Formats: sequence, C-alpha cells, structure tokens
Amino acid sequence: MSPADQGTADLIVTGGVVYPVDAARSRAEAFAVRDGRILAVGTAAEIERFRGAETQTVDLAGGFAMPGLVDVHNHHAHAGRAELYELTFPNTASLDEIVEAVRDRAATLGPDEWIVGSSWGTGLLDTLGRATARHALDAAAGGRPVLLTDDSHHNRWASARELELAGIDATTPDPAAGSILRDPETGEPTGVLLEAAGLLVEAVAAPAVALTPEKDVRASARGIEILHTYGITAFQDAAISLPQMRALATLDARGELDAWVVSSMTVNDQIFGYEELGDALIAHRDELAGEHHRPDFVKIFLDGTPPARTGAFLEPYLPADEHDSAPWHGGTTMPADELLDWLRRTAALGISAKIHCTGDASVRMVLDAVEAVRAEGHTEPIYQIAHGQFIAKEDLPRFARLGVAADISPFLWFPGVIADALSTVRPADEVAGLQPNRSLIDSGALVAGGSDWPVSETPNPWEGIQGLVTRADPSGRRPGTLGPEQAITLAEAIEVFTVNGARAMGLADTTGSLAPGLSADFVVFDDDPFALPVDELVGLRPRATYFAGRAVHRRE
Repeated sequence: MSPADQGTADLIVTGGVVYPVDAARSRAEAFAVRDGRILAVGTAAEIERFRGAETQTVDLAGGFAMPGLVDVHNHHAHAGRAELYELTFPNTASLDEIVEAVRDRAATLGPDEWIVGSSWGTGLLDTLGRATARHALDAAAGGRPVLLTDDSHHNRWASARELELAGIDATTPDPAAGSILRDPETGEPTGVLLEAAGLLVEAVAAPAVALTPEKDVRASARGIEILHTYGITAFQDAAISLPQMRALATLDARGELDAWVVSSMTVNDQIFGYEELGDALIAHRDELAGEHHRPDFVKIFLDGTPPARTGAFLEPYLPADEHDSAPWHGGTTMPADELLDWLRRTAALGISAKIHCTGDASVRMVLDAVEAVRAEGHTEPIYQIAHGQFIAKEDLPRFARLGVAADISPFLWFPGVIADALSTVRPADEVAGLQPNRSLIDSGALVAGGSDWPVSETPNPWEGIQGLVTRADPSGRRPGTLGPEQAITLAEAIEVFTVNGARAMGLADTTGSLAPGLSADFVVFDDDPFALPVDELVGLRPRATYFAGRAVHRRE
C-alpha cells in the first residue's frame, strides 16, 4: 500500500534509534503516526514518504524511542491520594523516623484531625509489636487518631485514640482472617493490626478521611501524571473501588484519561475497607467502561503476606521462636470450591481475573481452579497470578499450559527489605529461589511486570528491569544477588514491561509495541538502554512520553 493510499502522517518520529519491541522488526529509524495510531515503521527514507504539508516532527536528536511502558500491577489512585492528601515516608524508615514524621505532621493539624499515611517496613513488625512503640506514636500525635499502613498495604499500625474509636481494647477478640498484636508482657493492643484486623480501624477512619468525588478524580489524575513521568502509558489497577472506577470513568468522559487503564474489580477485601465488593461492584462494570477505561478483571485476594505468616504454603513456616513447635502453613481466604465458583461465574460474563498469591499453596489452588475452568471450555478469560514469588517446581510448566500469566513485582527478585523480611519466616533455600522468572520464561509462561506502587516507593519500570537482569539491588544499598540463575536478558526484561504486560491485560491489539495499527504510545530517552552499563538503567528518565500521538509529559 502506498503512502497516498494510507494518507499522510500527522506526526513523524525520526532522528534516532527506534526500538519497536516487535517480533517482525528489531530496530528501525523512524515511524509515522496518523489519528493517534502507528501508520508505519521503517527507515527514515521509507517514513519520509508519509510526510505532508501539515505533518509535525518529533526529532529524536540521537535519542531512543520505544513503546510506552506497561505496568500490570499498581494502585494508582491510592498513590495519587497519598501524595496529595496523606503522610508519606520510605519503607526503610526507622521507628524514630516514623515517630518524628508523625510529630511534624501533627504540628500542622487541629487537635482532632486525623493522620493517615504509609509505608512502614514489614521488617519493623517485631519492633512495633510492643506497647512502648505505640506509646511513642501516641505522644508524637498529641492524642490524635493515627492510622499508618505497612509496605505491603496489608497491615496497619494505629494510635491509642484510633483504637479507642474502633472499640479495640485488651478484651477484643481477633477477627476472622486477622490478628490484633498484643504486648507480650502487658497484653494490651500494640496498635499493629494484621490483615483483616485492619478493617476494624479502616471502618472508623474511612468516613473521617473520605474524599469527595472530585478529589477522587484528582487523586486518580495525579497518579497517572506520576506514571507518565516514568514513561508508563498503560496500566492495570490491581484492586479498585467503586469511587476509583467512577473517577476513571469521569476522566475518560472528559477526554482527560491519557492512558489505557484496566481495572481489577475487588471481590474480597481484607485490607482496604471498600464498601462495594464482588457482585455489587461488577454490577457497575458496563456503565463505567469507556474508550480508555476497561474494567475487564476481578481481583481476588487468595492469601496474605509471608512476613505476617498469612501467605499459604505447602511446607510450614519457620518457628516463630524456640517455643513454637506447631507447624503453621498459613491459609487461604476462601476454600477451593469458592475460588472455582468465582472464576466460573466471571468467565461466563467474559471477565478475567487477577489473583493475589504469595505462597506456593495458593498458587497451586489457582492453577487447579483454572485447569477446571479451561476444561469447561472457558478459553478466553485471562488469568494472572499476582506476585507468585514462591512456586513449587512441579507447578512452573502449568502456567504456560493453562495460559496463566505471572504478574511479577519488584523488590522480590533482588536483596532488599522485603527479601530480608521473607528470610525470617521461610527457609533459606526457598528465599534463594524467590521469583523464578528465568524458569517461568523458559517454560513458555507469559511474564508481565508490575510495580505494585505505592507498595513500591515509585513505579519506576527501570528499577524492575535492572533487577530482573542483575538480580542485584538497583539502588546499590544492598550487596550480593538473589538467585542469580533466575536472571533474564535486557531484551526479555523490556518485553516484560511492554508487550507482555499488554498481552496480560488483554490489550495486545491496542498497545505494547510500535507496530502499524496500534496506539501511538511511545517514550523518548536520551540514551539507548542497550548501550548503557546495566547498573545505570535504574536512572533512565524519559525526555518525553506520548499517548495516542500526543505528548503527555516532557522533562523540564
């Protein structure tokens, strides 16, 4: 087909290296865009034929253009809300640093105003599990209610005032699927609330700190603005609420949703305190879907987190102390038949599923359920196992065979605070084999990358990409590697955060590579990642990010 047949381009991108992430073409010099879609990719001379009188040019000036990056697992609205409205501190903060941050925030507030924030490191569980730590928090807060979330966003730490408002005292029993940590000497609540116990305080905090619909819109928009600064143009919100879905639908209707967004409608919730769950949330799917917002998944939390001993494992946890002799495997949030029923019913509606699994027993339960659903003829739904850092060796080939995507998250394949916390509860050989990405790819599985931001401090895909290649801490703070035999190549790691993510989200016909007919979502860097030392990849930042052929971020 000639350029005249296809029409002239609205935009031509040329003057550097184009990396399409397309099996049909490894490198190119230029590409043309028309009506927000890729028109053609090729040499500069081939693409120049599409130029017309009104065609604009993006001059790469020797830079590097590639598809917009894809984040298959984040909580963008929570991250936007945290930046705009909440207290934030790094998950490496010490108890003293957290207390000081609370004291500084309290000094700006009225006597009864709330302090809500994140993220304390899971490695602080033992430290916070004593009443003396909560007493320090109470003093810093000046008697105000405080609710702080950990780095997994599964657990909470509350002040005495917040516990009082929630009706929690020394006599309060642990709720189902949750634990109220108590001081080992006094028995009083320490304020640490694991898994579903956090809902006791969320129920009180939620109405007090609820956002207006317009603030929800702003939180969502701010989250997407931050994603653009890292070159991300498509993402999956991993556990969404009805207000957050409405915010996305509002942005889409206004023509202001500059990303492909796949929402995961939350089925069961033991950490966020959402009001509408499961069928009540799915009922709003059609009315809130739009051009760029696609609520095509459900999200099921099948277990918790290993540091809190709530992940479900085939082999028992390490003993908690010298007096702990009873084997503990953790458990799932629902029995196998209930999981199967959810997958079966949502498959009949054409809805895919993302399932949170941190232990190998929960991974196996999902694979068994998917095998049953596939046998019943449901071949279209996409199933993602989120996190899946521990997978039994015999289950690895089942991912490819059953068409289950591995949604992998950073900090789980190189040394860091989460790996440290895992080492306290799981055997050393298991932690050494954490996140078997090489084995998954070699078995034919689809591996897609997600940041889990704001569980991660930033949504920087290059942190994940560098860690995938080196299995070393991209920050350089921690020595050594974690399971170096599970390293993958740079080309594979870029696929994990582009085309693989698009496939895992059901967007393969829309974005993820620079190929004719796909959305013109691309990002421009000054440097070619393949020409950089691998330990410098984490520092890459886009010169510009484009969505559907329009610039949505330019570096200042």
